[in-house]
Amino acid sequence: MAIAAKSFIARLRTRPEKRADMIALQSELRELVFENEPDALIYELFQSETDPDLFQIVATFRDEAAYEKHMHIDFHDRLVPPILSCLAEDMKLDFYRALQ
Repeated sequence: MAIAAKSFIARLRTRPEKRADMIALQSELRELVFENEPDALIYELFQSETDPDLFQIVATFRDEAAYEKHMHIDFHDRLVPPILSCLAEDMKLDFYRALQ
C-alpha cells in the first residue's frame, strides 16, 4: 500500500510595507527546503496577479514524516516567526492528500 503524500496550501496576506521582506524570507525558506529536505516534493510561493499583497504557498511532502521533519527543522523555526510578523492577518492553512 502506497503512503499518501501530505500537502498544504497556505494563504498569506502581507502588510504592504512588509511585502518585500516576506518574499525574501519565503524565497530563503524555499531554497533551504529544496537543499535540505529531499522528501519535500513541492514548495512554491505564488503571488496574486490582481492583489500584490496576497500569496499562496503550495507544498507537498512525500509522507507525514517528511511534513513533520519540515515543521521541526532548524531553519523553519528561524524563518517562520519573521514571516508571520509580515502578515496583515492570520495565515489560512488547509491540508490535502493526493488521490491515487
